[in-house]
Amino acid sequence: MTPHPPLEGSTRWLITIALSLATFMQVLDSTIANVAIPTIAGNLGASTSQGTWVITSFGVANAISIPITGFLAKRFGEVRLFMLANIGFIITSALCGIAPSLELLIFFRVLQGAVAGPLIPLSQSLLLSCYPNEKKGMALALWSMTVIVAPIFGPILGGWISDNIHWSWIFFINVPIGILACWMAWPILRERETARFEIPIDRMGLILLALGIGALQVMLDQGKDLDWFASTEIVTLAIVSGLALIALVIWELTDAHPVVDVSLFRQRNFLVGSVSTALGYMLYFGSIVLLPLLLQEHLGYTATQAGLAAAPIGILPVILSPIIGKFSNRIDFRWLATLSFVMFAFTFIWRALTFEPGMAFSDVVWPQFVQGIGIACFFMPLTAITLSGLKPNQIAGASALSNFMRVQAGAIGTSLITSIWERREAVHHVDLSANVSTYNPAWHAALGDYHLAGLTDGQALGVTLREIVRQGYVIGANEIFWAAGGLFLILTGTIWFASRPSGGSASDGGGAH
Repeated sequence: MTPHPPLEGSTRWLITIALSLATFMQVLDSTIANVAIPTIAGNLGASTSQGTWVITSFGVANAISIPITGFLAKRFGEVRLFMLANIGFIITSALCGIAPSLELLIFFRVLQGAVAGPLIPLSQSLLLSCYPNEKKGMALALWSMTVIVAPIFGPILGGWISDNIHWSWIFFINVPIGILACWMAWPILRERETARFEIPIDRMGLILLALGIGALQVMLDQGKDLDWFASTEIVTLAIVSGLALIALVIWELTDAHPVVDVSLFRQRNFLVGSVSTALGYMLYFGSIVLLPLLLQEHLGYTATQAGLAAAPIGILPVILSPIIGKFSNRIDFRWLATLSFVMFAFTFIWRALTFEPGMAFSDVVWPQFVQGIGIACFFMPLTAITLSGLKPNQIAGASALSNFMRVQAGAIGTSLITSIWERREAVHHVDLSANVSTYNPAWHAALGDYHLAGLTDGQALGVTLREIVRQGYVIGANEIFWAAGGLFLILTGTIWFASRPSGGSASDGGGAH
């Protein structure tokens, strides 16, 4: 099939908006329900721990469907698959909103996660095909803005909807967005279908993928509640996941028509770019989960205040991304990625040095705002490096695989960082509690101040223990910020193992179909 020519003028802008809406809808849905779980569970007569399966079910199905997008796109065509995924997402979102029981909601979330998988990689691949090579950087910059903004505003929007309207609108909100995206995209994309191939279904690959990724996702989502490897269930899931994924890699390397093209890792830029993106996103996404927890649970912020404190991270990317995209064909993307990692390291260390229980609102806001520079220079250059040098028919599969790695890294980062945070608090709790002793003059002085304030010994001890917990969580968070800053500094060196993408394009002619 002859590659379709790039689009021009208003048509190109319309398809950019349509594909960005589809991306925004899917990324938003991955975080919007998190804060509403207690409300949903209570409304449906279930416990909060049972309600967490609303998140787990979506994550498992989504994690399995993302990496097989490349295979499905070759078999059915990128445009057809994208439109079917969009329509499926609209229908399953409506079904989630009307679910009368938790069991049905979980079932509909499985379906929603499965049909959502192709949306992000295909929106990226189709968008690149609509831009000429010299403007692919701009395409990636515009696409990146939606990936940046959606997970930030998801919890804010989800909390507001569940508190002020009804939790079902967390899902209903996808319906008008999805319909608008379809209405805008179909007239433009229907004449731009990609070639289809009668590829045999790799059944063994699908089974191993579902088993390995499914077990891994359940392990990550349930590990914290089950005390990780102290639980037989978690150990079993880890063994099953590890064996299945090892078998998957071996099988896919030898299969003529792999469902996941792991041979892409033989491309140096794909390997370096996708791994750097995954590691960076793991640290970033883990931190945007940690920060609201710290602010709300231990520093007295309301959900709205925590959202307002976190939101400034999205300001600079919206301003800078189009500018970076405009000049992308003149920039070595490795320098942009390096700047991103340096800014991430700087802001994480800034937090580690300044975060304390009595800090002002501005002490939270300013590092968030400045970190926007790192975000603006993160997705676009790393995506361009990852996809550089690939053939046009490899772009959808490569985008799916790299996005799968990013999403899984985010899940790992969330589980890892929150677990480490709680364990570090326990350590600091013991250390700080040791100071509450009759042999410590400082404790006697503090107790005297409490007595002057009218508190009894028991009340004074209660206030002190609450402060110990708060201080322990703040110190634990600062230790994580230090570690994240150091890891980002290491990443500044790893990105230089990639070669420079020629002409600053997302791929050497890639993305056009």
